[in-house]
Amino acid sequence: MKSKFVSLLLLSFLFICCHGQTSNAIHTIDSKSFTEKLKNNENPQLLDVRTPEEYSSEQIGDAKNVNWNGDDFVAKASTYDKSKPIFVYCKLGGRSAQAADKLAELGFKEIYNLDGGIMKWKAEGNANSEPNTKIIGMCDQEYGELVKSSDRVMIDFNAKWCAPCKKMNPYILKFQTEMIEKIKIVQLDADENKTIVEQMKLDGLPTIIIYEKGKEVWRNVGYISEEDLKKHL
Repeated sequence: MKSKFVSLLLLSFLFICCHGQTSNAIHTIDSKSFTEKLKNNENPQLLDVRTPEEYSSEQIGDAKNVNWNGDDFVAKASTYDKSKPIFVYCKLGGRSAQAADKLAELGFKEIYNLDGGIMKWKAEGNANSEPNTKIIGMCDQEYGELVKSSDRVMIDFNAKWCAPCKKMNPYILKFQTEMIEKIKIVQLDADENKTIVEQMKLDGLPTIIIYEKGKEVWRNVGYISEEDLKKHL
């Protein structure tokens, strides 16, 4: 009995130690700190863990694409030097956080995860080059007309890959029909409307904004329950 108790204590100790080592290897930092650390590392190991399609449209510096959702993430990640710092980012920070956990499991000792992802990084004024003059989706003039198209308008900025957006979509569609006499509800895909998203410096998804007579009166970034959203409608 005593030997079993000692064994359990030893296993618990090993679990805590391993968990602590994994946690200590990961540093989730803001965009300013992330950028500074990149500059202070010569030839930094920078991984963009989004899909190839997302990566091809924009990326940070000389980042290499190692898709977190790809079948070969572990194989590709394992080719990097585990003794040197490694930097990861995605669109909002969710996938890169998961990737950071996996990198720690693989033995990387110093992992930096970009808090808020490239979306927040860009919203806070970071950019690789001059702004793209090509309009993607809705422009500011069209958006201005949209928010004035009814006394009360709700805009839902979302994305197909965004888990909270998918969870909220059924009741937003329900409200769109049930509350048609009270408020106009419009859904905009952030990837298909990059121009207005960047102009508004949106830094998270989903973002819901309510306008009254063209003026913003309420905003929510991130998941909100059906009950709480209905209170604002």
